Amino acid sequence: MLKRTKVFLRSNKIPYTKEHVNPLMVPERVYVLKFGKDGDEYLNRFIVEHTYTWTGRIKINRITLRLHGQVHPHVFRNEHELLHYLKKHKDQFTEYSQK
Repeated sequence: MLKRTKVFLRSNKIPYTKEHVNPLMVPERVYVLKFGKDGDEYLNRFIVEHTYTWTGRIKINRITLRLHGQVHPHVFRNEHELLHYLKKHKDQFTEYSQK
C-alpha cells in the first residue's frame, strides 16, 4: 500500500516507519505511515483508511496527511493526488530529514 509514496520518500532520503491499526468500532482498517524524523520521533504522518472488496482487493477510502503542528489535515482521495502534493512541497519535507 502506498508503494509509489514509499519510493518517493526513499529517493529523497526521508526516513519513515509504518504500522497497521485495526479499530474495533468501525469496519475500516487504518494504515499509518510516519515520516520526517526529528531526533527520536517522527513529525508527520499519512493515515490511510481502507477496506477490502469482496474479491479481496484493497480499496482506499481516503488518505489524510497530518503535518507537524497542523490543526486541519490535508485529505486526498487517492495516492496520485497525494504524490502530486508531495512533489509540489518537496522542500518542506526534506528540511525535516536534514536535521
